[in-house]
Amino acid sequence: MRAVVQRVKSASVTVDGEVVSAIGPGLMVLVGVKEGDGVDELEWTCKKVVNLRLFHSDAEGKPWARSVASAADAGKAPREILFVSQFTLHASVTKGNKPDFHRAMRGEDAKVLYEKFLTRARRALVDATGERDAGNRVKDGVFGATMDVALVNDGPVTVVVDSDDRSK
Repeated sequence: MRAVVQRVKSASVTVDGEVVSAIGPGLMVLVGVKEGDGVDELEWTCKKVVNLRLFHSDAEGKPWARSVASAADAGKAPREILFVSQFTLHASVTKGNKPDFHRAMRGEDAKVLYEKFLTRARRALVDATGERDAGNRVKDGVFGATMDVALVNDGPVTVVVDSDDRSK
């Protein structure tokens, strides 16, 4: 499972001219599911994304001190996460110039795993914060739809999380 994590000031997903999800400060995460991914990859990726320390602490004056689950600095809204499914993250371009998507999990199977991923991410945020409603800060696009994704990068900060890297 691969996640491209971007720290954002805001992000939104529009489908057929209608905004279906929007967040303020937090993370916009593109998620790609590949053949062979399962619960272990899902759990590891969720935990890593929710706990990545990509935010500065104004109160402590420290960079890279807080995760999306950490308490927000005084006067600031809690951070949110917008997940967007993207099978193209597993494209291979080693042969020719046309991307090959054979590593990406088939749509129906990927959708099931992606929905489990969202459920686990909501639970991980609740577990990390101790706030019962923290799961409401997890938003997503529309699986399989052609989406317009808009975001305002903060930094920019972009990190790739890949479950294949666990054993390296």
